[in-house]
Amino acid sequence: QVQLVESGGGLVQAGGSLRLSCAASARTFSRYAMGWFRQAPGKEREFVAVMRWSGGNTAYADSVKGRFTISMDNAKNTVYLQMNSLKPEDSAFYYCAAGLLSRSLEVLSTTRAYPYWGQGTQVTVSS
Repeated sequence: QVQLVESGGGLVQAGGSLRLSCAASARTFSRYAMGWFRQAPGKEREFVAVMRWSGGNTAYADSVKGRFTISMDNAKNTVYLQMNSLKPEDSAFYYCAAGLLSRSLEVLSTTRAYPYWGQGTQVTVSS
């Protein structure tokens, strides 16, 4: 069983930055790829970013490329999502998830690849 706890959400003005953190159970990164998803009210949960510890492979949604960065600190068992140049349309609940390491990055951009999820953290970007 993998436990994931997100933190770092909040209210920020457009153009600002936030860094989300996701604390994971020990040794999670050696067994799972780590993803970030988000869900706005009335919308489906959508992929934001994913990273594999081994090889450092990453992938991002087109909507966040160049603005968001996913990273891992294996010693702290924590995955981060640095969000810069935030826009009002980035407002959503952000979820951290642990996905099957063997899956391709394409598959890891879908929610079905992730058996473990955190409880989420709210991000609100004001215009």
